[in-house]
Amino acid sequence: MSRWLYGTELGGYTVYMKYAQIDPGLFLSVSDSTPMYQQIVNQITTKVMAGDWPAGQPLPSIRELASASRVSVITVKRAYAELGQAGVIVTRHGMGSFVAESRDLSTTLLRAEFTKHFDAMLASARRLGLSAEDIRRLLDEQADWSADSTEGSTP
Repeated sequence: MSRWLYGTELGGYTVYMKYAQIDPGLFLSVSDSTPMYQQIVNQITTKVMAGDWPAGQPLPSIRELASASRVSVITVKRAYAELGQAGVIVTRHGMGSFVAESRDLSTTLLRAEFTKHFDAMLASARRLGLSAEDIRRLLDEQADWSADSTEGSTP
């Protein structure tokens, strides 16, 4: 499926752009304890990070995605708002939502994911009563193990 979006007016001519519609392909689970909007955020972010949805690619409209995913429009609107705040998508009034045009978007998203996991690791370390020195030692040991396991392998 494709759609026509108003582009711009150039030299007295109205330019329209045709975009291929993204097949959302989101798999939302009612049995998952993760809220529906967060499942949408997580899956769209994953698709963008993997390069499945390239920069500039239009996303399904809020209503289209809500209908296809069988969730409320409010749920999708909240997910798109969070994706916009995170810089994953941009919304252009009257044109729709698009994957953000950022050269380092994947790096930014991966760094955010790393930070989230690192913060969780530090919280676990605090609960275990580990000192900063214990954490450094464990990180050094893990780094040494990782370096040993990659020797001889090709990148």
